[in-house]
Amino acid sequence: METGEGAGGPGGPDGQGIRFGCASFNQDSTSLALGTKTGYKLFSLTTVEKLDCIHESAETPDVYIVERLFSSSLVVVVSTAMPQRMNIYHFKKGTEICNYSYPNNILSVKLNRQRLVVCLEESIYIHNIKDMKLLKTLLNTPFNPSGLCALSINHSNSYLAYPGSATIGEIIVYDANNLSTVTMIPAHDSPLAALTFNASATKLASASERGTVIRVFSIPEGLRLFEFRRGMKRYVNISSLSFSPDGQFLCASSNTETVHIFKLEQMGPSGEDEAATWSAYMGKMFSAASSYLPAQVSGMMSQDRAFATVHLLTSGQRNICTLAMIQKLPRLLVATDDGQLFIYNVDPQDGGECMLAHKHRLFGVDDDQDEGTEPEGSEVTGPAQAYPSYAATAALPASGPVTATLTGYSEDGGAVKGEVIPEHEFAAGPVCLDDENEFPPVSIQKC
Repeated sequence: METGEGAGGPGGPDGQGIRFGCASFNQDSTSLALGTKTGYKLFSLTTVEKLDCIHESAETPDVYIVERLFSSSLVVVVSTAMPQRMNIYHFKKGTEICNYSYPNNILSVKLNRQRLVVCLEESIYIHNIKDMKLLKTLLNTPFNPSGLCALSINHSNSYLAYPGSATIGEIIVYDANNLSTVTMIPAHDSPLAALTFNASATKLASASERGTVIRVFSIPEGLRLFEFRRGMKRYVNISSLSFSPDGQFLCASSNTETVHIFKLEQMGPSGEDEAATWSAYMGKMFSAASSYLPAQVSGMMSQDRAFATVHLLTSGQRNICTLAMIQKLPRLLVATDDGQLFIYNVDPQDGGECMLAHKHRLFGVDDDQDEGTEPEGSEVTGPAQAYPSYAATAALPASGPVTATLTGYSEDGGAVKGEVIPEHEFAAGPVCLDDENEFPPVSIQKC
């Protein structure tokens, strides 16, 4: 799954970077993208023992946002040198597809096969990923200094979630396909800190800045389904939430040394748990007793504890986590801000403490051993082409009809200057970008 924000990153263009600026897993957790002081790296996550660096770019320094679209060659990059500009590259061809500028600093970028979403501090821009045409601008959104938002990876219902308030934990769920608001969820009493959808976009998980409770809601209804307690002793900063591919588990990482995995136990038609576990039995006992207890006590008792945990060696550092199937086994992956990737085995039946399967260095002395070599033809073949500013049309409503001239994208050379493609020639359905040999027909809208 795609995680919210980068590990150890500056949290935006004005932050204090260390040896790298961000880390993010792609939408299906088959790839890890790393933004560095000199550019960015892409790693393949297909095996536990070996971490292959499939691409490394040194063309854009101080990268603080890098997002890859599934296993395609499309990658989005934002640098602290130009924090208001988003560059989209075809990394296997070494060409720039397009770039767009916005009125203020870009805080996060989310994408699926249908939509690309750019989040600023008080506005959100929704693009059609087939031609990068701006479909909708959400202006005057609540103050969102971290650029927190989540986009479902299921393009058939591209739901977008973002904070509905700067002071309490309200969530706005927006349909990015039909460009309409779906619902508002009163999720927490304090401001939001993390959001994520499951793969089918039927569930949304959230955590607040207090970091003690994680809640899961049904989508699109917005009904509370699950409530998990991470801890009661201290407030923490939850930096990452991620569902497992089957949606049965949810992992959460924070600035503490513990990573939690929660199990979403469904209720059968008869009202009984499908898995007759001791915790399920105790949960039903607590639920039955909750009506006789004060609300604060019954609330704590009805919240399920972690199904499995991981204890990292250090605390106080930012990290991101994801759950993935690697070599046909469930794994927990944790990328930390000191440049390490930990891969743990997860017992889906009994849970408990997860066992460390392998540890990789993402940079440094182990580069040659752990990361492998770059694929042929991955170098950028020429300087990035500058296009007119996008801010004028992105930030302001159009005063009249705009005729878009679209520069074509070909398999032979990326951006082809001067080739005009009529609107009706674009594919009606979503672009299939699973295969790295396929080239996305993304085009440039010149303003």
